[in-house]
Amino acid sequence: MSRSLAIQKAVDDCMRQDILRDFLRDNASEVRNMLFTEWNWDTAKRVWQEEAREDGIAIGKAEGIAVGVLRTALQMKGKGFSSAVISEITGLSKAEIERLGC
Repeated sequence: MSRSLAIQKAVDDCMRQDILRDFLRDNASEVRNMLFTEWNWDTAKRVWQEEAREDGIAIGKAEGIAVGVLRTALQMKGKGFSSAVISEITGLSKAEIERLGC
């Protein structure tokens, strides 16, 4: 049996025997492609680094947004806005607003 046929058969057999069925149903072509592709450490490392960079950017953006929201809430609180208005505008809970300084 050829390698490619063996890979196809293994994936199909797993699905028939309910081994990772849901995962393979959604990702079978990616799994097959990965098994057909020869492992390359340098390529894998580049992919991991790119994924980590993208994760870092997403986390940084989320943290930046959170800091901006808190800064806005602090400014509003300092100008005398009610907690209800600050909550409505920023999405912060009233308890979070009350914990802010000022």
